[in-house]
This record gives sequence, C-alpha cells and structure tokens, in this order.
Amino acid sequence: MAARVTLQTIADRVGVSRMTVSNAFSKPDQLSATMRERILAAAEELGYVGPDPAARALAKGTTGAVGVLFTHSLRFAFTDLVATGFLGAIAEELAPTGLSLTLLTSTDDGDIVPARDVPMDGALVYSCDWTSRAVDFLHRRRLPLVYVDQDPAADIPSVNVDDRGGARAAARHLLDLGHRRIGLLMSGTHGPYGLLDDPGAVDGHSSRQRLLGWLDDLGPAGAELISARQDGTGLEQARWGARLLLDRPDRPTAVLCFSDAVAYGALQVAAELGLDVPGQLSVVGFDDNPLATQVRPRLTTVRQDIAAKGKAAAATLTAAIERAKAGTPAPAEHVLLPTELVIRESSGRLS
Repeated sequence: MAARVTLQTIADRVGVSRMTVSNAFSKPDQLSATMRERILAAAEELGYVGPDPAARALAKGTTGAVGVLFTHSLRFAFTDLVATGFLGAIAEELAPTGLSLTLLTSTDDGDIVPARDVPMDGALVYSCDWTSRAVDFLHRRRLPLVYVDQDPAADIPSVNVDDRGGARAAARHLLDLGHRRIGLLMSGTHGPYGLLDDPGAVDGHSSRQRLLGWLDDLGPAGAELISARQDGTGLEQARWGARLLLDRPDRPTAVLCFSDAVAYGALQVAAELGLDVPGQLSVVGFDDNPLATQVRPRLTTVRQDIAAKGKAAAATLTAAIERAKAGTPAPAEHVLLPTELVIRESSGRLS
C-alpha cells in the first residue's frame, strides 16, 4: 500500500518548509509564481490533490457551503419549475464566491437531521413550514439566515415578492372583464382541504399574501366566491381541487389559482368537462413560470422575477455571512421585488 502523501512529503521533495507548501494552496499571494509552480508540479507528480477539506474548514472556521432549507422533499427542488429557476439563480450568484450549495429537507427524525447536523456557513429558509423543527435548529445554531417567501422578521434579512399587489392586479383584471362569481384555488401544507366556507384558512406567507390581494378587490366588488384548497401544488392535487370548483351546476366563471402549476390542473379539468377557456371559463395563475406559455391557451398570470429573487437571496446571505465573520452586525435588510400582471389567452370577457 502506497504511503500517504502529506504537505511534509512535498516540502521534502522541493526542499522548502511545510508552511511554504501550505501557502501554495491556501495563500498563493505569499509566494512567487515560480516557487508556487514548483510546489504544485511536485504535488501533481506525487498524486497530492490538496489539503484535507475538513481540516482546512476547521482551521479557517468556515465550511465553504450554504444551505437552502425546503419543507418539501428534495424531489421538489428538481421538478418544480419555480424552485429550479430559483436555485439556478442562487448557484449563478454564488459561483464567484466559491461557496457551494447544499439542499436541506426539513426532516427531523432519525439519526441525521440536516438542519442540525450538516456543516454550513449560513442558510436560506425557503417557503418553509413553520411547524417544522428545522427552522428552530438553524436559529439555535446561530447561523446567518435569510428568509425567502416567508413572513419577515425584524432581526432576519428577507427576500419576498409583492404577492399581494400581484394578486390584487389579477383579481381586478377578472372584475374588469365582468366576472362576479369567481373561484379561488389555493394550496397549503396543512388542512383543512376541500371546499371552504372561510377562504381565510390558509398557511404560508405566499398563500396568505395572495389571498389577501385577491380579497382586497373582490370583497369591495361584492364578488361571489367559491373557495377550494388542496394539499400542495402537484398536478393531481390541483386537478382534485379544480374539479371541486368546476364540476358543479353553480361553477364559477373564472378561477384565480395560487400558482401556474395549479392553474395547469384547472385547465386540464376544464377540458375534461368540455368547458371552453376563456369562452366559458377564465383561468389566471401566478409566477409566470415556463409552463405558462407552454400550455394552450397560454396562461394569464402574475409574473415574479424568479432569477432576481434567487440572486437577491444569495447576495443577501453572502453579505450576512461576511458581516458575521467580521463581527459587524447591521440592521436586517428586507427586499420586496415587484410583480406584474401578464395577460394572455386564458382570460376573457364574460359574455
């Protein structure tokens, strides 16, 4: 078995001190270019790839990684178009910093609890269920945190979009088209599910803000509301909720949906029931993810800039980490990004 190559092995080969070899990897500005090239060439010849990452992290007091905490399973991060766009923007913003991205579930059973056990320098708390202990674990670790799509807290930086303003614009659009019997198709982590007498029974920052925005205009207009809520935003759940609203004699003439993914389920159910969109039913989503222009008819929706949200979240977190390292706390920054109504073919005037 070949002997383990260490910094001292390379130092002996080149004829320099162990510290000089260490500087070639961790403090290259301390050496001449010629000396560093000699050391790196010797390391490559000996099969040495660099200092042990765990040891280097211990010495520097940093892991070189940041976490993103999800309530959902990690599969959600790779299948939901909004989540994938958000993560891609974070990765792009982090690339120049050298920080890597670690995806965390909010699982808190078993021997390994990611929010408690995974090494990281800070974390983004992304649209998380507050009943999970994962968020509490991150707080107790005193890590720099940034909330995204969460209720802002006075002492924690946050990045949100104007969910309420965007939802208000969507509701006003349907009212301007003459609709007065309007369905609200919502989703959430906790019940109740099904048809709701009280549409206010929602959880989650984005859900609450979008509902408030709809009601800001629908309430004063005296609109007749029919509300349904399903567990999550998956297609089958959305189809279930949409059928509750549409497969009935007093169906609404328009539906406001929590997201474009939910609206897609509503479009499918409308087609199965023989309802023309937008002739007999208008459908409005939220997010303007790529799905909105792939479905037919193309979806009227509220656009949020997912890339801008991801970049703002990453930049806010890296700034918080740097302040923590320097011991220079600053007031928590709260970023609110604009939204915009995008009118396409899925909404039309009530005839």
